[in-house]
Amino acid sequence: MAHLTASAYKGTRDYYPADKRVQNYIFSTWRKVSESFGYEEYGTPMLEPLELYAAKTGQEIVNEQTYSFTDRGGRTVAIRPEMTPSVARMIAARQQETGYPARWYSIANFMRYERPQRGREREFWQLNADIFGASGVEADAETILMAHSLMKAFGAKEAMYTIRINDRELIEAMMRDYLGLSTVQSEMMIKLFDRKGKIPHETFRDQAIEIFGAEKAPDGLKKIAKIISSNDMERLPSELAELEPVKRLHELFHSVHAGGVRNAVFDITLMRGFDYYTGMVFEVFDNHPDNNRAMFGGGRYDGLVSLFGGEPVPTVGFAPGGTTMEVFLRSHGLLPEFSSTTDVYMIVLGNAARGAQKLARNLREEGVNVAVDITGRKLDRQIKAAVKMQIPYLLFVGEKELETEVYRLKDVKHEKEYELSLERIVTTVEDYRGKNKDEL
Repeated sequence: MAHLTASAYKGTRDYYPADKRVQNYIFSTWRKVSESFGYEEYGTPMLEPLELYAAKTGQEIVNEQTYSFTDRGGRTVAIRPEMTPSVARMIAARQQETGYPARWYSIANFMRYERPQRGREREFWQLNADIFGASGVEADAETILMAHSLMKAFGAKEAMYTIRINDRELIEAMMRDYLGLSTVQSEMMIKLFDRKGKIPHETFRDQAIEIFGAEKAPDGLKKIAKIISSNDMERLPSELAELEPVKRLHELFHSVHAGGVRNAVFDITLMRGFDYYTGMVFEVFDNHPDNNRAMFGGGRYDGLVSLFGGEPVPTVGFAPGGTTMEVFLRSHGLLPEFSSTTDVYMIVLGNAARGAQKLARNLREEGVNVAVDITGRKLDRQIKAAVKMQIPYLLFVGEKELETEVYRLKDVKHEKEYELSLERIVTTVEDYRGKNKDEL
């Protein structure tokens, strides 16, 4: 018989308890910030019909990155590669019953068949947060303010990251009217701009020439150079400066600045690859030299709900990923130290097993998380196991302790021992939890 591998499937990862503590910290922060803005949690199935993604996600994801198969009923289905089409389907199904603006969020896992690399996996977890039914700039601004609040909730300073903002209507006008590209050429150029930071300058130039064609390339490259140098809206070419999306962007920046965001910048080269974006788009970039990359983003997509037969519903949202957030926190030294979710490991001495279990029940009734050593092994091996588990307190329970109802409690990290009653053990654990919560 062949030996089974102990490794996880390529591009996925196992979450051991220590890893899961980090993930749960990220998830709980996402949940806290989302709910502070009035968002309600929802969920969707992991499997969807493949055509759900073929409609609007983009052919690269559908053709190259989707895990799809035919189920036993002959239906072609896919493991969800993203959330947006699914939540749009949900809104369409109950469009009349939903109160607007609807603020919804989910924390879920997805799969894409792509090349694994630092911060990018085939199975990944995301927060998806969307506002449905609000068409104004204020909804766009709220989305950016929420992304900003999320970063601050992790302890990030504004110098650590930059929020880059653009508008898809401006992008399309730029491609069509300023660069003179056809619809097909525009789509190709948008995808090229989307890869701009990931490919050499010469490769970008050569591919741009190919899109323009030899005759139009010299003039086209000059215009691209002018666009790229327009790092604020005041420096945009005159053909673009008076367009309606530019006016909207001015209003948006006024709103986010008024909301206390000082690290938002205009970036005319920001594209966002998905086909469904219709207005404002943004990305949050890590400024750390070892992780200088886009972490997450979002934008406005007003047409997706109507694909399911309903009326168009204006929508704006964003989706940070768990692994990219973890890499950011580690890069900037923002990840707290975590201990086990178990408060106390009970070391059982001699023949005290029955009394130890009764004491553990009493502690649990008072809200203390207790693991009892049930192995009957020697004292040193019980202690070593608890230390490996990163449990903060050891409670030594023998026949003498059960008789006197005074127990030895050891603080593992600070190597301090106390002799305490059950009541004092409870308050000591509560104080420890409160202090840890404040530090987080």
